Amino acid sequence: MIPANPLLGTALHAIGAAFAALCYTPQKKVTGWSWQSYWLVQAAFCWFLLPIIGAWLTIPELGNVLAEAPRGPMLWSFLLGAAYGIGGTAFGVSIRYIGFSLTYAIAIGLSTVLGTLIPPLVAGTLGTTLSKPGAHWIIGGIVVGMAGIAFTGAAGRMKERDLSATASLGGFSLMTGLLLSLLAGVLSAVYGFALAAGEPIADVATKYGAGVFRGNVVYIFSNTGAFLSTAIYCLWLHRKHKTLGEIVELPAGAERASLPVNWAMAVLTGCLWYGQFFFYNLGHVRMGDYKFTSWAIHMIMLILFSILVGWLLREWRGARPVTKTAVGVAFLILVGAVLALTYGNHLAEISAPH
Repeated sequence: MIPANPLLGTALHAIGAAFAALCYTPQKKVTGWSWQSYWLVQAAFCWFLLPIIGAWLTIPELGNVLAEAPRGPMLWSFLLGAAYGIGGTAFGVSIRYIGFSLTYAIAIGLSTVLGTLIPPLVAGTLGTTLSKPGAHWIIGGIVVGMAGIAFTGAAGRMKERDLSATASLGGFSLMTGLLLSLLAGVLSAVYGFALAAGEPIADVATKYGAGVFRGNVVYIFSNTGAFLSTAIYCLWLHRKHKTLGEIVELPAGAERASLPVNWAMAVLTGCLWYGQFFFYNLGHVRMGDYKFTSWAIHMIMLILFSILVGWLLREWRGARPVTKTAVGVAFLILVGAVLALTYGNHLAEISAPH
């Protein structure tokens, strides 16, 4: 049995959240490619190749684990992962319309609520779990986190108005981005169900000595499902626009573009995305009685880091001082939420029998 250590678990979630906040920034350096070329290449790494490689490197006797694992959880994890892939694609497109900060606030905010509370509600364990020590800190952390997410979204809306007023908006489109972010948020929460559905597979991996890496075997199924739905959409776009060949040879008129740079940025995106859930698993197995809060902690910190990324990318340039103050307040509220959730987990861990 893996000993609970919520403080270490939260730190590992922070590393994963930092990777998640950074994973789409390399897209800004991709030139001469259509969106579907970049998305297909990064998806091939983050949702297909790296999960297989990661499981092969960390799961002892992987072949035996897969042979013994029940087929039902494999199928459900795959299908739920495919639904998540649709959400991931919507997420990537939404960034083009409303930027990193607002996309993360809306999509991840919705995912935080659904992905944190629905699984224990469905399992019928939420009431029992919240009767343990530290429960009031957990509830408070979730409530404060949602307030911070709402505040972040409001700041993003203020930014949209500011940038519209200064005519520096470019491709900013609130309505299109909002709809895509809502879709991404709902289907992002489905990913948590994909991981939960694969728990019987992880149990077999534990029997073979996988230890803290037990969850990596589930990614083979959940992420492959995501890759399938993503690849279908990207290949459809390639066929429609006749752009598949640009993956190996840049089109005419793209002399200033670099094929190696495009590949490097797409691969980097894939590595960062996979890295977030590699560390998510390492943090999750250490969270103790309140494991279900892993999703909230991970998502809230993802928004924290996305705000920082937005500042570094100068997304808030041209916004009014009051708008910048609003996003700063949102940042502080989110920090408070993470601290409350971490402390609640810590109280449960020190009060548990050892």
